[in-house]
Amino acid sequence: MLVTLVRTVIIFFTLIVVMRLMGKRQIGEMQPFEFIVTLIIADLACIPMADVSIPLIYGLVAILGLFILHQTLSILEQTGNFFKFVISGKPSIVINKNGVDLKQLKKNNLNVSDLMDSMRSLGYFSLDDVDYAIFESNGKLSTLEKTDKESENNSFPVLIIVDKKPVNDNLNKISVKKDELLNFLKKQKTRLDKVEVLTVDGNGRAYIKEKNKKYSVVSFPLKEGITW
Repeated sequence: MLVTLVRTVIIFFTLIVVMRLMGKRQIGEMQPFEFIVTLIIADLACIPMADVSIPLIYGLVAILGLFILHQTLSILEQTGNFFKFVISGKPSIVINKNGVDLKQLKKNNLNVSDLMDSMRSLGYFSLDDVDYAIFESNGKLSTLEKTDKESENNSFPVLIIVDKKPVNDNLNKISVKKDELLNFLKKQKTRLDKVEVLTVDGNGRAYIKEKNKKYSVVSFPLKEGITW
């Protein structure tokens, strides 16, 4: 038992030194390779602590080896954009002046719901609250607020159409039938197979983004008594 305790103390202080040398970034600010290195180091630390049959030096060498790998990749990142993009990727502009960019979202294995979740965490509830939204290479969302943004959002926008497909659960939630949705699109001089994103809030304010067109904000005819 005493041997296990001593091994644990040695590895613990080794990890403190290594993590301090790696920098002070929080988990949410780590680049992908930094997060992977951190996970592997944590796993490697557990093995020699739990299994006294494994020489302690094996665990220490593996941890220090990963630290050297981390430092090497960090230096390569600083030599130029090529290595930075290869190792950590590059930011993706998922909302621009024209609206939501589904192509960029798909490149990052994201959907409009993921984008709206991230925006809500920053205090933005409508897709047109910002002029630009950028998913950084570490997965963090950065936004540039729209200068003429509405002062308050007192209703929660729900997704009605995503990538030319209706979201049936949300249609049921706002008591809108598919033919009523199609009639609304017809009045807007568009069709279901052209609409990439459509959201509607409890005030009937609709955000509609057609493929290869700038988004627009129009009024959606909600039935009386429908609120959320």
